[in-house]
Amino acid sequence: MTAIDDVTIEITPQVLLKAYACGIFPMAESAEDNALYWIEPERRGILPLSGMHVPKRLARTIRSGNFEVKIDRNFEAVIDGCAAPRSGRRSTWINARIRGLYRELFALGHCHTVEVWQDGALVGGLYGVHLGRAFFGESMFSRARDASKIALVYLVARLVYGGFTLLDTQFVTGHLARFGAIEVSRDEFQRLLEGALGGGFAHGSGSAGSPGGGTASAGASAGGASAGAASAGGASPAGTSAPGAAAFSALPEGAGGALVLQLVSHTSKTGCSTA
Repeated sequence: MTAIDDVTIEITPQVLLKAYACGIFPMAESAEDNALYWIEPERRGILPLSGMHVPKRLARTIRSGNFEVKIDRNFEAVIDGCAAPRSGRRSTWINARIRGLYRELFALGHCHTVEVWQDGALVGGLYGVHLGRAFFGESMFSRARDASKIALVYLVARLVYGGFTLLDTQFVTGHLARFGAIEVSRDEFQRLLEGALGGGFAHGSGSAGSPGGGTASAGASAGGASAGAASAGGASPAGTSAPGAAAFSALPEGAGGALVLQLVSHTSKTGCSTA
């Protein structure tokens, strides 16, 4: 672990993207500590996009329509939620430099949010970085039951639909393990990352951090479960996109819970039940 302050290099969004392309990410000791550290774990957490498990109760919640899922609408509120103290954690590693850097990545279209709203309030979500066909999950939060879990399921569906091949979770927690997250060696992660970058990493999402990102209801009618019928405007998954590129914004705005669950279950090799 190397302190960025100990290295004579200005940390910019471009430097940060190059670090991600090398399998390295920054963290801070606390919000009060201005220093950043490069992290490259010996064992790396990933959530295989072909192996997500969605518990039955959560699937019912997603179908219920009680939540609204939005994309890239309020980065500041999401990072505030991720940085807020929570049960079992009084402090956060998200300091002012982290906020500033990821704010700039968001403006460049390389950082995205998945936001869960209920009754007009943001109740959960996550944010992460997009390079090529890789998505690097950074942090998530929840203020209502299942909100962060809903965000994760919607993220995976969006990545599947957009032609991504790698979801980096950095580490594996008990929470993520229940959804199918696993650990791989540093060498294996590098192999997966190289494949996901496909010879380049200067590819944003297509949504460019626009505040007018997509919105979807967390519940959809049974008639919308068909991937063909529910892909508004005849849009199709971007699994055949050009090497090195994937589209975070490819999933249509109207995609609801039924389609999201179908996208996840269609790729699952773990017997994921959406009943």
